[in-house]
Amino acid sequence: MITPEEEPLAQLKPMPEDWQRALAVVAHPDDLEYGCAAAIANWTDAGREVAYALVTRGEAGIDTLAPEECGPLREREQRTGAAVVGVETVEFMDHRDGVIEYGPALRRDIAAAIRRHRPELLITLNYQDTWGGLYWNTPDHVAVGRATLDAAADAGNRWIFPELAEQGLEPWGGVRWVAVAGSARPTHAVDARPGIDRAVRSLLEHRTYIEALTDEDPETYCRSFLTRNIEASADRFGKVPAVPFEVFSR
Repeated sequence: MITPEEEPLAQLKPMPEDWQRALAVVAHPDDLEYGCAAAIANWTDAGREVAYALVTRGEAGIDTLAPEECGPLREREQRTGAAVVGVETVEFMDHRDGVIEYGPALRRDIAAAIRRHRPELLITLNYQDTWGGLYWNTPDHVAVGRATLDAAADAGNRWIFPELAEQGLEPWGGVRWVAVAGSARPTHAVDARPGIDRAVRSLLEHRTYIEALTDEDPETYCRSFLTRNIEASADRFGKVPAVPFEVFSR
């Protein structure tokens, strides 16, 4: 008898391709670079539009830098890192780093970004309590991921946050998929090979944060971290190193 632990893992499906615009919503600078920049590089290479909306500026992320100094620095690093993978539009919502609260205010800000950019694909980061049951997730990631899933519906309902329409942001019900990077339960994946070098360079742009995080050579750290992650999905994606996503259709 085969136990659940011995069951072969299901193969990951290719990500949907019939879309033109995507919006990625995450809590902090570097969340996307750690999570899915190689996939984003592939998409912008194909002529698709990808915008970033960050809920904070990551101002509480470096112990040796005061928030008023850290926030602008991390914003600059995020804009530069995004540009490496072909993303020109990077917005910040200015919620406080480390104490993001799930609730109507957060959902409203994300719904506003969805209405503004009108994406077909919405991207966010792991919102579960843990990373694969091994490491505890942060409250910011949990709040933003959950709020992004909810805001996909909020954005299309004119009676939720009606003040947005009064501000010129008409409802947008065109989100067809929400893709969660870093999920322990992925369903789809993107070939990481074309974009991995730019993903490494994109993460490396967060040099101040990385140098505060590890004593390892920054480039070695970035490449080994991202390579390890994409290779972990290869067995479920035809032996191809891949960026995995848990995809919800809408």
